[in-house]
Amino acid sequence: MANTKTVTDKIERKKVKRTARKKATPKAKRTYARGSEKRKVKKMVRGQSKR
Repeated sequence: MANTKTVTDKIERKKVKRTARKKATPKAKRTYARGSEKRKVKKMVRGQSKR
């Protein structure tokens, strides 16, 4: 992403970012299923209920 710290005007910054995004090389397709790399949350144990 382009460094936009020097640009103070919001609209101007948006323009700079948009052009940078268009110029950037497209990202490669994923080689794994989406969300498969996420940390899995363990299910809470059935037992005495909280309330």
